[in-house]
Amino acid sequence: MVYHWRVNLRSWRLLLSLLLLAAWKVGRGQLHYSVSEEAKHGTFVGRIAQDLGLELTELVPRLFRVASKTHGDLLEVNLQNGILFVNSRIDREELCGRSAECSIHLEVIVDRPLQVFHVDVEVRDINDNPPVFPVKERKLFISESRMPESRFPLEGASDADIGANSVLTYRLSSHDYFILDVNSKNDENKLVELVLRKSLDREDAPAHNLFLTATDGGKPELTGTVQLLVTVLDVNDNAPTFEQSEYEVRIFENSDNGTTVIRLNASDRDEGANGAIAYSFNNLVPTMVVDQFSIDPNTGEMVIRGNLDFEQVNLYKIRIDATDKGHPPMAGHCTVLVRVLDKNDNVPEIALTSLSLPVREDAQFGTVIALISVNDLDSGANGQVTCSLTPHVPFKLVSTFKNYYSLVLDSALDRESVSAYEVVVTARDGGSPSLWATASLSVEVADVNDNAPAFAQPEYTVFVKENNPPGCHIFTVSARDADAQENALVSYSLVERRVGDRALSSYVSVHAESGKVYALQPLDHEELELLQFQVSARDAGVPPLGSNVTLQVFVLDENDNAPALLAPRVGVTGGSVSELVPRSVGAGHVVAKVRAVDADSGYNAWLSYELQPAASSARIPFRVGLYTGEISTTRVLDEVDSPRHRLLVLVKDHGEPALTATATVLVSLVVDSSQAPKALSRALAGAVGPEAALVDVNVYLIIAICAVSSLLVLTLLLYTALRCSGPPTEGTGPAGKPTLVCSSAVGSWSHSQQRRQRACSGEEAPKTDLMAFTPSLPPDLGSVDVGEQQDLNVAHVLKVSPFKFRTYKFYLPKL
Repeated sequence: MVYHWRVNLRSWRLLLSLLLLAAWKVGRGQLHYSVSEEAKHGTFVGRIAQDLGLELTELVPRLFRVASKTHGDLLEVNLQNGILFVNSRIDREELCGRSAECSIHLEVIVDRPLQVFHVDVEVRDINDNPPVFPVKERKLFISESRMPESRFPLEGASDADIGANSVLTYRLSSHDYFILDVNSKNDENKLVELVLRKSLDREDAPAHNLFLTATDGGKPELTGTVQLLVTVLDVNDNAPTFEQSEYEVRIFENSDNGTTVIRLNASDRDEGANGAIAYSFNNLVPTMVVDQFSIDPNTGEMVIRGNLDFEQVNLYKIRIDATDKGHPPMAGHCTVLVRVLDKNDNVPEIALTSLSLPVREDAQFGTVIALISVNDLDSGANGQVTCSLTPHVPFKLVSTFKNYYSLVLDSALDRESVSAYEVVVTARDGGSPSLWATASLSVEVADVNDNAPAFAQPEYTVFVKENNPPGCHIFTVSARDADAQENALVSYSLVERRVGDRALSSYVSVHAESGKVYALQPLDHEELELLQFQVSARDAGVPPLGSNVTLQVFVLDENDNAPALLAPRVGVTGGSVSELVPRSVGAGHVVAKVRAVDADSGYNAWLSYELQPAASSARIPFRVGLYTGEISTTRVLDEVDSPRHRLLVLVKDHGEPALTATATVLVSLVVDSSQAPKALSRALAGAVGPEAALVDVNVYLIIAICAVSSLLVLTLLLYTALRCSGPPTEGTGPAGKPTLVCSSAVGSWSHSQQRRQRACSGEEAPKTDLMAFTPSLPPDLGSVDVGEQQDLNVAHVLKVSPFKFRTYKFYLPKL
């Protein structure tokens, strides 16, 4: 037990001694830490409070703080746990450069009592910098004459790291001409050289592209690269060469001076002055060649200098030199053979004789137009001449003898299609290339009267308003004759015929030269609606030719006829009509009918009826139909109505301006037999006056009764007579006038009372749009009851083409 206590005592003493020694070392600032560069923020460095023997609770009260003269912000102490950590980025190369040792010195200061501790933090290097060459690209210029094993020093790379991280090794990209040699005297001094393995040839490879790579010894390895551009410098080691050793050229005699014979092209694989070539004649070339030819020293173009004559020299053998401008110069050679060819230098000659012009267009095939002879001064094939004509002409050449030809007609002529031909005769020799000569001959075609005048269309339609002034121009006809001169002079005339009982020339005339057609007299639509005739056109040829054209002249209606009133019955004249009407008739009873016709047509003949207002303010119990003319009662008649009414009916057409007529109708109101006793009783009951007044009333009653009885008897007789009479026969009867309804120029209906002459158009039947005839009624039209008469007024407009003719016949119904 005692031994154990002694051992423990010794241990405590030893521990105390160690603690005192550590405290002494701390007091002298012997704390040492290490940290790697580029460590992240918050990286642990050391437990500085614990290592300094300070309690964590006294760090704040004693104002624990860390200070550094130059790098105080790189490291920081956490006062909560007393740990020293990395506060910001640490770059060893920035702090110490390439120094082998690098540390950060810190001063730790505490108060109460004041103590100062010194701490060193070593910054360890990492491989964070790759090798760097001074330049990205290195250019080397090496002559192609350098011998193999030639050396070219290169500048090595540098690494900002230290130690193994800065130890560099080099390698060169694989290449046929160069290798890399590195002489390592030590790690700090390495000599890098580029060694030429074999001779360079600029003509094969004018440049070489190499890459030199430096690798450091760090983990992981970092590399740097520089590009080596090797340019091979030229030396004059190649002579100029031609594409061929011998050239053969063919050229015609008499070629112009300056004509290119040949353009030589030699090439030199060298460059610069070593590849610049000059051309020249060889010294052995005779003077005669130099007089005939010249060569451009820069382009190698050889041209003619003198006149070449095949008869004197037909072959030249010329030696050409191509010399470069290197040092020393080198030369290449070739031979040019110039063969002079015979040239066809004489053109044929053409002579035209015995011309027979102009040619009639009806000339026979084979007619001789001209004689032609040709000649060529050359010989052999160059003197053989053939003749030809321009294509597409109605002529041909017929050979009559050697170099003699006849120009004859080969096809029919038509002057109206082609009035003249430019015939070109071509004489061509057999030379190569051939020469030719041409001669032009103008062949005019004489006209023959073989074309009649022609109108643009076979028929023309003309519209003329009636009542035209005499001699007015209504149309112009024009015919064209394809012939020429007097054969094309056209004159115009009428084809005379009868229009009814009058000659056509009394209506129209045509100017012989201009073709203008004139109306000689005013035309009347009611007399003549259509005038159809022909105009003849004849030329002045021999014999003359002609043609006809048909003119259809439609006479357009104008409102020149006022409505005409028809007599209601035989024996009635003047414009007034008297009618007796019983007072017992009801509303709508027809008491009379006004009839009228208009000689015009279309809207000009469309009639309407109006009842003129009475002069007095009394109300009239009658009205008239707008288009029928029927006068009817508007209400039941009353005793207060006046016994006599004077009605004025205005009949008006629809022309511009409108024309009118007025009819007067006298209507008397009478009392029939059924109403007489009533009237008499009313008269007796009201007889309170004197005796004379009573006598007058009786007289009036007796007269009224007699009148009504007479009217009733007359009505029965008329009705019986009409029932017994037969229906009218079509196309018979005395002077019943036809009533026409036809289309006007604008396609509307027209109404006419009569037509003395409908249309005159040769042998054809009269043409109208729509004809309606009244039946052949006897002249005593007034015997028919007024209330049962029918009218033929047309109240509708019908669109009918004036060139489509149809005929319709309307009849009054049987009464």
